[in-house]
Amino acid sequence: MNLNNLIILRALNLKLEKLKFVNCKSAFSKVLLFACCSFLISISLNAQDQKAAHPNVVFILVDDLGYHDLGITGSEYYETPHVDQLGRSSYRFTQGYAASRVCSPSRASIMTGVTPAVHGITDWIGAPEGEKWRSYGRHTQLLPPEYPHDLSTELLTIPEALKTQGYETFFAGKWHLGSEGSYPEDHGFDINVGGWESGSPKGGYFAPYVNPNLEQGPNGENLSLRLAKETVNYIEGAHDKPFFAMLCFYAVHGPIQTTEEKWQKYRNKAQAKGLADHGYEMERRLPIRTIQDNPVYGGLVETMDEAVGLVMDALQEQGLADNTIVIFTSDHGGVASGDNFSTSNLPLRGGKGYQWEGGLRVPYFIKVPGGAQGDIDYPVSGIDFLPTIMDMVGAEKEIKSPIEGKSLVAVMEGKGEKDRALYWHYPHYGNQGGDPSSIIRDGKWKLIHYYENDKKEVYNLEVDPEEKVDLSTKEPKVTAQLMKKLNKYLEKNNVRYPYADLEYDAKEEEKVLNRAKTVQLEKLENDRVKMLTPGWQPNPDWWGSKVTKD
Repeated sequence: MNLNNLIILRALNLKLEKLKFVNCKSAFSKVLLFACCSFLISISLNAQDQKAAHPNVVFILVDDLGYHDLGITGSEYYETPHVDQLGRSSYRFTQGYAASRVCSPSRASIMTGVTPAVHGITDWIGAPEGEKWRSYGRHTQLLPPEYPHDLSTELLTIPEALKTQGYETFFAGKWHLGSEGSYPEDHGFDINVGGWESGSPKGGYFAPYVNPNLEQGPNGENLSLRLAKETVNYIEGAHDKPFFAMLCFYAVHGPIQTTEEKWQKYRNKAQAKGLADHGYEMERRLPIRTIQDNPVYGGLVETMDEAVGLVMDALQEQGLADNTIVIFTSDHGGVASGDNFSTSNLPLRGGKGYQWEGGLRVPYFIKVPGGAQGDIDYPVSGIDFLPTIMDMVGAEKEIKSPIEGKSLVAVMEGKGEKDRALYWHYPHYGNQGGDPSSIIRDGKWKLIHYYENDKKEVYNLEVDPEEKVDLSTKEPKVTAQLMKKLNKYLEKNNVRYPYADLEYDAKEEEKVLNRAKTVQLEKLENDRVKMLTPGWQPNPDWWGSKVTKD
């Protein structure tokens, strides 16, 4: 039995369990029950009325969560029991990728099923373009191109696609895909709680918030828990139709904040494990974190996990767990450099903003009704969610908009899938230390093409997922074939490229790099030690989490 029929049968089974005559012992009732079962199963298998059995869909997107930031994906420091349980009951794509190394492009790709090369949003909305990049003081060789600052209404989104199938739609949390006129409600969501142009939690993680689309909460309320409760309230409401609920946490994006109690818990945990003599090393442009021992980030991750638990509990309590698809992922790798230097993605190299696996690899779970689960070692991308969701609700063939992503239903059913190339285009430096480059992953091979110097790096991810050995010179044929394929894709989509900064001064750039290697690296190490020192506090009220009573 295929995945679609399994979902439908589970939904019909739930309806049967609610019939009043199930426990009646009369012969007539048994005959009637048998007839009802036969009739309903016949309907499902012949797919004559699948709309009546459409599963609900809950999509949970965490901001800046690294691949190894969960217990189930290898962290021995952060505690994520609720997400771990969700992962254990899901298909876990161990080679799940974000469509971009930064947030807005990745989110646009999740929503539309096409890469940044197609939808055009190649950097986080608000990042400086052209000569404005100089204001960052990095003195780089190239200037980044312009990019759209709103998600195009011409592109089909997940909620719009599902509404054609009779779904209600709900959004809570971070949007960052445009300003007023390009909010969630302008792209298919019936309800929007907290989604606007800001990419970070203005006002922090504790009320009072600074968010025009989120009703103010009591002082000290936690933002992640609040967004989960809004989602729970929606799930618990009356629904005449199946629903699509998308919960997009602002966590674990900076500014990283937690309570004193959680900081203390993770400080003690780091102390008991034994503090490393250093926590950073130098990457190409900036220092990068090499160990997971940030107690503030640990608390932030745990609160996100608790919020996920609220949503999963609500599905169970409402009797919806067996008729709801749940998706869990992140928009890119964890922040190891720049921003807040929050976590380490090792053994994967790099992090948010970087071209290596640590910037692109993410947790990628799909929980289907019926309980099927397991690890799937097949490269997938954020662009695959839209066609996969539509396939699971029986409507993939009804999509008229061009979609690059592929449905993963056949892969989940064990039928296998042919290798296909994945592409990334990021013509920016960003603020985390990565370089303007484009990438292709084709089978076991990954090529990175750098725009500063036309350099190529080639890695065999099958044997070198840590990207330690560049094979571009040892495998010239592979390099040439991958480069040809990448160029063809970029040319087809008429992408924008970075261009030379005519005011570039190599000596000034060298000064920036030297400061990173000395002053910045030393400060980061000192700040790490302070944060792990008994009695440390960021401010008297712990970012507003301590509410004093008059």
